[in-house]
Parts: sequence; C-alpha cells; structure tokens
Amino acid sequence: HVQLVESGGGSVQAGGSLRLSCVASGDTIGRYCMGWFRQIPGKEREGVASISIDGSTRYADSVKGRSTISRDNAKNTLYLQMNSLDPEDTAMYYCAAKPGYPYCSSVLRLDDFGYWGQGTQVTVS
Repeated sequence: HVQLVESGGGSVQAGGSLRLSCVASGDTIGRYCMGWFRQIPGKEREGVASISIDGSTRYADSVKGRSTISRDNAKNTLYLQMNSLDPEDTAMYYCAAKPGYPYCSSVLRLDDFGYWGQGTQVTVS
C-alpha cells in the first residue's frame, strides 16, 4: 500500500512557475506508472501528466509545452514543474499511483489509478 503526500502548491501571478512534489512511502514508485491530476470545484478531475518507468511522459494538451513531469526514484518522489502559469491552471493538484502497471496508458483515466494523495492547491491570479 503506497501513501502519497503532495506539496509545493501556492499562490502565484500569471506567468509564474511552481514545482509540485509528491513524496511516496510504503512502496517504490519507480516500479510503476505515476500521474498528476487536477480538479476545479464543481468539475471532474482531469489528467495533467503521466510518467512510465522508462521515463516516457504524456501531457494533457492544456499543459503541454509548459509543464514537465519527472521522478526521482532514489527519493521516491514525483514532480510536476509548471511554467507560464495561467489563471486557468488554478486547481487542486493530485498525484496518483498505478501499482502493478509499469507503463502508463495513452489516455489518463482516473479509474486506472489506485492510490491518491490529498492534493495541493495551486492558485494563479
């Protein structure tokens, strides 16, 4: 059973940057697909980015070119670097793990991910 704790959110001005972190415990995240999702109140949680064990990544069109997902297996930590932030990026950001699946699907689906963190709030004004 893996536990995930996000951090790094905050309030930034448009055009700014943030790096979100997700520290895992209870299992080694380097063995399976990991992802970042975000949710605005009243809307469905949506996929932002994913990374497989070979380092291959996928991004939602809304963040492509502005965000980078990465992992540090030695630290058992997942990251999301977000640049050129826009007010539309305002949301609660969640990291998620897909144990048992080393490679992520081509589409980020909530139901594929079995473990979730509590989220970290990003507010862009």
